[in-house]
Amino acid sequence: MQTGAGTVGPRRLLKRIRDMMAASGSGQERLDRIVKIIAADMVAEVCSAYIMRPGEVLELFATEGLKQEAVHQTRLRVGEGIVGDIAAHARALALADAQSHPNFAYRPETGEEIFHSLMGVPLLRGGRVLGVLVVQNRTFRDYSEEEIETLQTIAMVLAELVSSGDLVSLDEIQRVEGTALLPARLEGLKLNQGLAIGRVVMHQPRVTVRQMVAENPDAELTRLQEALSGMHSALDDMLAASDLGEGETREILETYRMFAEDRGWLGRISEAIKSGLTAEGAVQKVQEDTRARMSQISDPYLRERLSDLDDLANRLLRHLIGDRTAARNADLPDDTVVVAHAMGPAELLDYDRRKLKAVVLEEGSPTSHVSIIARALDIPMVGRVRELLSQVEPLDTVVVDGDNGQIVLRPGEDVREMFAGTMRMRAERMVRLALLRDLPAVTRDGVQISLSLNAGLLIDLAHLEDTGADGVGLYRTEIPFMIRSAFPDVGEQIDIYRRVLDRAAGRPIIFRTLDIGGDKDLPYLPNGDDENPAMGWRAIRVALDRPLMLRQQLRAMLRAAAGRELSIMFPMVAEVSEFDAARALFELELARERRRGHAVPLRTRVGTMVEVPALFFQLPALLRRVDFVSVGSNDLMQFLYASDRGNPRLADRYDPLSPGALAFLAGLAQACTRADVPITLCGEMGGRPLEAMALVGLGYRSLSMPPAAIGPVKAMVRSVEIDELERYLRELIRSSRHSIRENLLSFARDHGITV
Repeated sequence: MQTGAGTVGPRRLLKRIRDMMAASGSGQERLDRIVKIIAADMVAEVCSAYIMRPGEVLELFATEGLKQEAVHQTRLRVGEGIVGDIAAHARALALADAQSHPNFAYRPETGEEIFHSLMGVPLLRGGRVLGVLVVQNRTFRDYSEEEIETLQTIAMVLAELVSSGDLVSLDEIQRVEGTALLPARLEGLKLNQGLAIGRVVMHQPRVTVRQMVAENPDAELTRLQEALSGMHSALDDMLAASDLGEGETREILETYRMFAEDRGWLGRISEAIKSGLTAEGAVQKVQEDTRARMSQISDPYLRERLSDLDDLANRLLRHLIGDRTAARNADLPDDTVVVAHAMGPAELLDYDRRKLKAVVLEEGSPTSHVSIIARALDIPMVGRVRELLSQVEPLDTVVVDGDNGQIVLRPGEDVREMFAGTMRMRAERMVRLALLRDLPAVTRDGVQISLSLNAGLLIDLAHLEDTGADGVGLYRTEIPFMIRSAFPDVGEQIDIYRRVLDRAAGRPIIFRTLDIGGDKDLPYLPNGDDENPAMGWRAIRVALDRPLMLRQQLRAMLRAAAGRELSIMFPMVAEVSEFDAARALFELELARERRRGHAVPLRTRVGTMVEVPALFFQLPALLRRVDFVSVGSNDLMQFLYASDRGNPRLADRYDPLSPGALAFLAGLAQACTRADVPITLCGEMGGRPLEAMALVGLGYRSLSMPPAAIGPVKAMVRSVEIDELERYLRELIRSSRHSIRENLLSFARDHGITV
C-alpha cells in the first residue's frame, strides 16, 4: 500500500475485503484469500489471522507467508508472545525489531525466524477480543500511523466474519468454560441500597452493523449529520421530560447531552468515514478504539465516562439505521432486573420505572453517573460483579441484595421464599424506623447523641427531612467537581455551596475541602502515577501544592455563607504544620473578603479530619488550634492496620471492633473531651448500629452517616444505657482478642439493644 495515496489506498483495500467477505465459499476459504490480499496490498511478506478459542487460546487460522502446516496447529495462550500480548491488552503493536521484544515467543513450526518487523492489532467485537491480525516483514520496517490505522480498520471488518459463526461456531464464541446454569451467589459493590427479586433483562444496546465499507464518503458524512441532529433532538426531549428536578442529577444529564457535541469524538468519526467506512462502521470503529484505550485506564472516573460514550455511540447507531426504539417501549417483565456490563445515565431512564426493580452491573462505582441517577430513582443497584455476563441468561430469576452488595442467580424455591420474607420484614422495619424520624436520639439514661448525614450532592440533602437528621456532618465537596469536564470557577462554586446551604434550611453543615487524588482523580488535574494512591498525592497535600485552587474554594465558601454560619474541615492532615498552613490560607481569604467590603459569614469554624495516625501524637498542639475534630474512620482504619481497604484478600482480616482500634478511638475522644473540642466520627463505622453502639460507649456524642443509617442508629441509641456500656467496654478494650464483635452482640442481646 502506498502511504502517499491519501485515503484512496485504504478505501480500495477495504472494498476488496468487503467483496471477498461477500463472495462464495466457506469462511475458512474467504479468510485464506483475505490474508493474501492484505499481505499484497500492505507490501508485507506475512499476514496471519489468529482466532480466539475456548480457554483463552489463540489459534493460527490463516496465513500468507508462514508455513501452511502451522495453520490450526500453532496456538498461543493470551499473554504469551507478542500476539498473546496484543490480545491480553487489546492494543496495537508495531515493532521494527520484534525479535528483541521481551514477549517474543519463537515457534519453529511457523518458520517466522526470518521476519524481523511485526505489526499486530486485535479483532474487537463488543469490547471482547476475538483474535489478532498480524503482518510481518523481513526488513526492520517502521510501520506508519496510517498503516496501523488501516490494519485496525481491517481488523474491525474481519471481526464481523469471526462473529458471524462462519469460522467458529456461535456456541463456541459465546461459551465460557466452567459456566453452568446452576444457582450462584455473586459478590459485588453496593451502589444503591434496597432489595428486589425479578427476572433478568439483558441490557443490549449494541446495534449490529452490517455494512462496513462505503461507496460514497460524502453521502455518509451527510447521513452522519442527519443522525446527529435527530439524536440531539431526542436527547433534548428526554431532558425536558425528565422529572428529576434540579441539582446534580439534572446536571449529569445535561453534561451527558454535552458529550453528544464533543468535537473530538465527532471528528474521529468523520475521519473514519473519510477513510472508507460507512457512518455506522465509523461510529463502531471509534467506539471500539475508545473502549480498548480506556480499558487500560485505572482511574474510576475516566472509566465511568466510557459508559456515557458507549451509550451515545449506540444511540447514534440506532438513529443511523432508523431504529429509535428505546428499552422503555420493549416488552418488559413486570419484575425487570436489568443486567449490563456498564450503563450510561440516560440509558436507565429508557426503562419503564414501574417495571424496573433493580440493576446489576459488571462495572460501576458509587460516584458513577448511573449510580447517582439510580439513587435519585430509589432503584437498588449492585456493581462490580465480576464475570456477571458470562453466568447469567435472559429471564433468569435473580435476587438483588443492594444492602449487602450481592446477588443470587437462579435461586431455589427455599431461597426465594426466605428472601421474600426478608423483603417483607425490611419493609415493615422501614415503616417502624420512619416513625422515629421526629423522636430525639437520646439514650435510655438521657444522653443526647447527634446524628448527621454524609452528603456530596444536592439530592442527598432531601434526606434531612426524610430522616430527621440534625445536619450534615460531612459534605464531600469533590463530587460536584468530578462530574464536570473542567474545574468550576469561583462563581460556579458559590452557586453550588449557596444551594447546599439553602437546602439545609439552617441545619449545620460541615464542608470538607477537596479530597481529590487517590481513587478520586479529576480528569482535568493529572495526578501522576502514585504507586500507592491512597497514601500519595491527595487531599490537603494537593491543596497546599496548589494553593490557588484551595483559596478559590475557600473564597467561594465564604461568599456563599455570607450572613450564615460556615464550618469547614481539611482532609488527610498528617501533622499540625499542614493544618496551620491551610488555616492561614483561610484566614487570608477571610481578611481579603472583609477588606473588599464583601459580606462574610456570621461565624466561622475551622476543623480537621483525623485520618492519619501520626496526628494522634500531636493532639495537645492540634486541639489548641482547631474548633472541632472529625474522625474519618475509613482511612484511619486502613492506615492503622497498614491494610488496603480495597483489597479483597484483606477486606475481612481486620475488624474496627478490635481492642486496638477501639483503644485508639477512645484516646481521641478522651483528649477532645478534656480540651472541650467537639468531636464527630463520619466514616462507615458511624452508620452501622453495632459499631455506633461501641462508639457511644467510648464517649462519641456526634456521628455522621449515610441517610439510610439514621433510622437504625437512632433505634440503637434510644435502646441503650450508656453507663453499663461504658463499664463493659473499659474491660474489653484491655483484652488481646482479634475482635470483640461477638461480645458486643451478646451484650446488645442481653440488654435489649436494637442493633
